[in-house]
Amino acid sequence: MSAVAGEQVPIYDVVGVGFGPSNLALAIAFAEHNAGAGEPVTAHFLERQPRFGWHRGMLIDTATMQVSFLKDLVTMRNPTSEFSFVNYLHGAGRLVDFINHKNLFPLRVEFHDYFEWAAAKVDDVVSYGVEVVSVRPVHDGDEIAFFDVEASDGTTLRARNLVMGTGLRPQLPDGVTAGSRIWHNSELLFRMERLRTADPRRFVVVGAGQSAAEVAALLHDEFPRAEVCAVFARYGYSPADDSSFANRIFDPDAVDQFYRAGEPVKDRLMRYHGATNYSAVDVDLIDELYRRVYREQVLGVQRLRLFNVSRPVEVVDTGSAVTAAVESLTTGERTILDADAVVYATGYRPADPTSLLGDLGPRCARDEEGRLRVERDYRITTDTVVRGGIYLQGGTEHTHGITSSLLSNTAVRVGEILGSIVDRRAVPNPAVEYAVSAR
Repeated sequence: MSAVAGEQVPIYDVVGVGFGPSNLALAIAFAEHNAGAGEPVTAHFLERQPRFGWHRGMLIDTATMQVSFLKDLVTMRNPTSEFSFVNYLHGAGRLVDFINHKNLFPLRVEFHDYFEWAAAKVDDVVSYGVEVVSVRPVHDGDEIAFFDVEASDGTTLRARNLVMGTGLRPQLPDGVTAGSRIWHNSELLFRMERLRTADPRRFVVVGAGQSAAEVAALLHDEFPRAEVCAVFARYGYSPADDSSFANRIFDPDAVDQFYRAGEPVKDRLMRYHGATNYSAVDVDLIDELYRRVYREQVLGVQRLRLFNVSRPVEVVDTGSAVTAAVESLTTGERTILDADAVVYATGYRPADPTSLLGDLGPRCARDEEGRLRVERDYRITTDTVVRGGIYLQGGTEHTHGITSSLLSNTAVRVGEILGSIVDRRAVPNPAVEYAVSAR
C-alpha cells in the first residue's frame, strides 16, 4: 500500500477514515454487495485504535442499549443478513435465552461484543493502529481525480471516494483542563483501578444526561464509603422520551422530511424532540437514583447528594485533591466540595473532518453559519472540479437530523452511501486502474 515517487499504487473505490460502528456497517454493506452480482466495490479503512472499540470507557456491566436490537448494523437495510445481532446470538448459543428475556434492549457490553464479532468478519479491509495524517488531492488536468490518504505508518492509499467516520470527541466546558483528578466520563472504567487503590471519600459528577446518571450510580455502588455529589442545572434528571410516536424522529423517512425542511422547521424539530436523546435519562435509572436518595434520608446517612439548579463555578486541582465551588443558580450560595475526582459527563462534539482534508477543505461548501453543506446522500457539497465524493458518517445533524450521529439509522444510511457510490461510479477503465503517485 505504500506510495513512493514513480511507484504505481492501487486505486480504491473507497478509503474510510475511522472504523467505528458506522464504517463497520459500511464495510459489511460493501461485503454483501460484492458477494452478489455486479461490479465489486474496493475499499479499505484506517483506524487509529489498536483494535475495534466503541466507548470502552463506559461499558458498564449493568448499562443497557437505548435502541432496539433490531437497529443493529444491518437489519434495517437487509433483514436476512448473516451479520445481524440475531445471528450473533445464535452463534453464541444465547438466542433462546435472549428471547425469554423479553427485552428489546441488550446489555451495552453484549452489543459491543456483537460489534467485535462483526468486525472480525471484515478485518481484511481495515488497518488498525494507523492514524490518517492528511489527505491530498490528485489532479487530472483541472480536475481533482483522486484523493491520496497519508497514514501514520508511512503508507498512502489512493481513493476515488472518501468516507469520514471520525466519530465524536469528548467535550469539556470552556476553561476546564483535564488531569488526573479532573476528567471526562468517557475515561470512567480506565480510571477505576487507580480509584479503588486510593480509597476515595468524595466524587463530584457534573451533568444531567444518561452518562452522568450512570456514572453517579456506578461510583455510588463501587465506593460504599464515598460521597457522590451530582451537580446539574436542571431541577432533576429529565426522562428520555422513548414513546412510540416520538421515536418516529429516528425513522428512515424522517431523514427525508428533515432534509427537505426549511431551517426554521429544522430548528423547531430539534427543540421538540431533543429529549429523545440529549440530556435525558432512562426512567428506570431515574427511579433507582431517587430510591437511593430517599433510602439514605431514612437511614440518616446521605452519600448520594444532588446539587440541582446549580453549577460548578471553580474547579481547582490542589495536588492532593480537587476543590469544586458549586453555586446555586437561584440563591447564588456557594458550597465548597473537596473531592478525589470531578467527572464531567458533558457530552461530545463531532470531529471536524475538514481538519484532515488540507487543500480540499476550502473546496467544501458551507452555509451561512459556517456548517458544511451536505447532500442527501451524505456527500459534502464540493467544487465541481472535485470528481469523487467525500461522505460523512456523523456531523450531519444540521442537515439530516438527530439520527446522523446515532445507531438508529446506521444500517439504512450506509446502504444509501453504498448506492450513491455505485451509481456515481464511472465505467472502469483498465488503463487507469493503477496510477503513478503524484509528488
